[in-house]
Amino acid sequence: MSVPGILRRQPANRSLVSHCTHHHIAVFLLTFFSYSLLHASRKTFSNVKVSISSQWTPSYLNTTAVELQPYEVRTVRIINLAEDATLFLGTLDTIFLFSYAVGLFVSGIVGDRLDLRWVLSFGMCSSALVEFVFGTLTEWLHFYNKWFYCCLWIVNGLLQSTGWPCVVAIMGNWFGKAGRGFVFGLWSACASVGNILGAFLASCVLQYGYEYAFLVTASVQFAGGIIVFFGLLISPKEVGLPELGEEQEGSAEEDANKPLISNNEEDEEDQNYSIQAPDTSNQPKAIGFFQACCLPGVLLYSLAYACLKLVNYSFFFWLPFYLSNNFGWKEAEADQLSIWYDVGGIIGGTIQGLISDMLQKRAPVLAISLLLAIGSLFGYSRSPNSKPINAFIMAITGFFIGGPSNMISSAISADLGRQDLVKGNSEALATVTGIVDGTGSIGAAVGQYLVSVIQDNLGWMWVFYFFILMTSSTILFISPLLVKEIRLLLRERRLRRRTG
Repeated sequence: MSVPGILRRQPANRSLVSHCTHHHIAVFLLTFFSYSLLHASRKTFSNVKVSISSQWTPSYLNTTAVELQPYEVRTVRIINLAEDATLFLGTLDTIFLFSYAVGLFVSGIVGDRLDLRWVLSFGMCSSALVEFVFGTLTEWLHFYNKWFYCCLWIVNGLLQSTGWPCVVAIMGNWFGKAGRGFVFGLWSACASVGNILGAFLASCVLQYGYEYAFLVTASVQFAGGIIVFFGLLISPKEVGLPELGEEQEGSAEEDANKPLISNNEEDEEDQNYSIQAPDTSNQPKAIGFFQACCLPGVLLYSLAYACLKLVNYSFFFWLPFYLSNNFGWKEAEADQLSIWYDVGGIIGGTIQGLISDMLQKRAPVLAISLLLAIGSLFGYSRSPNSKPINAFIMAITGFFIGGPSNMISSAISADLGRQDLVKGNSEALATVTGIVDGTGSIGAAVGQYLVSVIQDNLGWMWVFYFFILMTSSTILFISPLLVKEIRLLLRERRLRRRTG
């Protein structure tokens, strides 16, 4: 690697601005809000857990049984004890995430072979219909059945899994390595914005019944799927713009993030990184699943994300319930307060992505943030019964946990799917993203059940100890990449001293 190649970072950022068109902005916004709507509808379930728990347990029957017909009394009592409701809600979260994880592996492969716009819009609209049946139609018809709920949530997980691989692949088609950490860090706030939107919509209509929270978010998501189908462009070639190639990925950007995905350190000093020369005469074929698993960095980041997504999604699924259950706050107030975790995640993902662009290294930024996350988790577990203090510590926790989670699932996944080992075979982005996010979702699925079991038997404090253990495991899995990138940073520093 030449010394000027190491030092040239600012021109890469200028290149990002110069290549940005109104089509890039439209793609950014449409993919951003499409996944925000998916997350908003997903967040609804966690926001109404207290209402659902009271509706499905005898505590609800004690106050309303006189107004119900005999068949309604028999069907509504699907859970015998209030404690069992917590376990069943945790089971539903686990079922959803397991089916979501399986769907991610499949959706990534399908997305690289079919039209990404069709797959994304189909997933959004179909998922909206399932959520309407799950939360609204069953309540209107007074039909309550455990197995029916489980089956619907399995289908919903499979349909929702079409979202993330497709939107990351589309963004990867439009935005190159120049400033990718910042662009994807800002863009990956779509999940947190969706959480905020879902919490806001649910809290506005929750007073009328939890079924209306599902109705509103499902309707908005369905409308978003229609807009995506007619308005989203999946690649620059659809409007006659050049695809990401040598003019965007060359020169200064050729060096960006190489340590993340290179096979060995000696490759960092070689100017010719491409193992497979681009074949412009034929349309690239999609990479195989096992080939994608064997790409450098994919398995390590997948395992790391399994631990980190467990923690991040536990806050996603259980935070409003924890605030209501532990502090006795009203459900609507807990929903609104939980927004601060997502605010911290938005800021964290953007700032950490920008720093990783400046360093051209991802792992050191992740490791430092996760070390600080351990301290913030310990502090949040001891938060007093004060809403301002709780919100402040919650935002800090979101900054150090949500930020790294956003980076791995977006910018790093795009790095892995666009590395030089797949040059000339660029249809790997959705597959790699599906592998990383799918593995993360398996960890999150196991975690949701464990959270309910740990909380039920040991209490919330041990849940936070479990989160600290999983965050530490994330650091352990990225440690080989961390060591490699630190050594490369030291090497670059020595090269600058020689030329200085």
